[in-house]
Amino acid sequence: MKFTIQRDNLVQSIQDVMKAVSSRTTIPILTGIKMIANEEGVTLTGSDSDISIESYIPVEEEDQQIVDVQQSGGVVLQAKFFSEIVKKLPLDTVEIEVMGQYQTVIRSGKAEFNLNGLDPAEYPHLPTIEEENVFKVPTDLLKTLIRQTVFAVSTSETRPILTGVNWKVEHDELNCIATDSHRLAMRKAKIELGSDASYNVVIPGKSLNELSKILDDNNELVEIVITENQVLFKAKHLLFFSRLLEGNYPDTSRLIPTEKKTELELVTKDFLQAIDRASLLAREGRNNVVKLSTLEAGTIEVSSNSPEIGKVVEEIQSGKVEGEELKISFSAKYMMDALKVLEGPEISVQFTGAMRPFVIRPVNDDTILQLILPVRTY
Repeated sequence: MKFTIQRDNLVQSIQDVMKAVSSRTTIPILTGIKMIANEEGVTLTGSDSDISIESYIPVEEEDQQIVDVQQSGGVVLQAKFFSEIVKKLPLDTVEIEVMGQYQTVIRSGKAEFNLNGLDPAEYPHLPTIEEENVFKVPTDLLKTLIRQTVFAVSTSETRPILTGVNWKVEHDELNCIATDSHRLAMRKAKIELGSDASYNVVIPGKSLNELSKILDDNNELVEIVITENQVLFKAKHLLFFSRLLEGNYPDTSRLIPTEKKTELELVTKDFLQAIDRASLLAREGRNNVVKLSTLEAGTIEVSSNSPEIGKVVEEIQSGKVEGEELKISFSAKYMMDALKVLEGPEISVQFTGAMRPFVIRPVNDDTILQLILPVRTY
């Protein structure tokens, strides 16, 4: 194998596939990146058997030559060294040549590196996916869906199913739900399904985080293919495979209260900043708890009290306070996480009592919802 390639394109592709390469793996070859060159271009693959990423660099794009392949072939190179070397090469072009026994020479300007490569035939094959049912989502919407839900997945392996985001697809609607059993994030979006297929799968939160980092900020369509145990995201020159989590996701619809006893409308930014200030004194203890109380005349009080440190009290004007008086305590971190992803200048918070989960959503927007369980303080 022998080819010359623009360094920037190679660096970008390596960075993308590196997101799937794990240093802790039981299969040694997976610590490497597989590289295949043919007359159409160069394909790089990284995998940790949960996530696999394939990045393709075409010979030319927009009338600019990116790759010149003199001889087809393939090799697997140690990801860590390969990526560091390419980043630090002196010139804008790189020449890569594979000799006998997969000895690989990387040249740029006066710099020349020799790396020991491995046989690409021994690299595990990517899942083969029948692309029967494909639906498409614009990249920017996909990234938003991930950002507004993935933070609420569980980080504990005691219930592995909760470390993923539940995607339900039916009637041209995608519903994404994440919960760690103390809070829940839900976001719905209209999509073009193109068939009457329906899906109910759980995608690992880690996979969605990595996918979001790789996708460019644009509104080009990403094709999504779901099978029994894999999901494939296809963007321009990029394939991203992830395994799905096995098991049934809990039915979260019954967690979301249908009635309300107290409702507040607040300016999102003011409320977020007040919670942030209150949490300054709440951080010391492991609980990070702030308290919210309704006062007279449309005012609410946000406070926090740490016996060893001190206390903070702040009043905020509310656009609307309806229903019963309320005193409730909750995690400042959970509230701030929720407020940061809600788009819209004003939010509605609906309570059904001091010990029941409460719901936060933007005013006049039913596509997104955050739910938080209060904390007992006594």
